Parts: sequence; structure tokens; C-alpha cells
Amino acid sequence: MPFETSTLKGAPANRNRPDTLAYNIGAVPLLADASPTYPASLPARIVCRIVSQITAETISLLSDRVIVRSERRRPSCHVRQISMYVCHVALRMSFSDIGAAFGRDRTTVGHACHVVEDRRDDVAFDEFVSAIERIATAVFQSSDLIGGGHD
Repeated sequence: MPFETSTLKGAPANRNRPDTLAYNIGAVPLLADASPTYPASLPARIVCRIVSQITAETISLLSDRVIVRSERRRPSCHVRQISMYVCHVALRMSFSDIGAAFGRDRTTVGHACHVVEDRRDDVAFDEFVSAIERIATAVFQSSDLIGGGHD
């Protein structure tokens, strides 16, 4: 089964088990039937902008006690990395589509996904990212957005 991320040499052959290297480094299997979970009527640029705004607003609600490290990086970098991760994992967007939407290269998106996945070991950060994933999924699976609303 192909993976979005590469694995280190000597990785276990069975990549479907949760204790394998591919699973532990955050490799996401490419499923044959993994279609995007956002409406086809919305361009990827708009979807990424909405996810980025959701992330930024949620961070501002929590102030920066959970998300932003005490480094010299700008908070916008963290917002963008989390947004890229959520677009890829929760909304099943490709690295190329996300990169184009954010004006970045697909390898930058891959790096952002690795950074966020590595930081998910922190319980508070993991809960925050999970909440953003749930919000984004709920927004884009809304029957009103997809066109399946009540007549």
C-alpha cells in the first residue's frame, strides 16, 4: 500500500498494524476510495482559507496557552501548519492542492504535516488539533454546503 510519507530503512513489512513505523510517524495510507470530504463546488483555495480562519479564530479564543510555542516563530506559521494538516488528514486533500491553495510547494505541506504529527504527543495540542478536525469536518459535511439541504 503506498504512503504519502516515506519510511525509514528497516521499517516493518506489515504497515497495517498500529505499532509499525509507518503508523507511528504519521504516514497516511492512500485509499483507493478516499475521495475528498469537502464539496466539489468549492475550490481548494476557499476550503483552505476557511480551515485557516477556523484555526486562527480558535487559537485566539484559547489565547496562545496551548498552541504557540515560546519560540521566535510567528503564530501565523503555526496556524498555516495546523491548517495544512487538517486539510490533508480530515478533508483528504492532496499535498499539491493544499500547497497551491497556500502558495507553497507540496513538500512544504508534507513538512507541515510531519511537524503537527510530531507535536501531537502533547495531550493539549492533540486535543486542540482533534477539535479543529471535528469542526472542519462538520463544516464541510454540512448538508447546506453540499447541496443536500431540505426542500
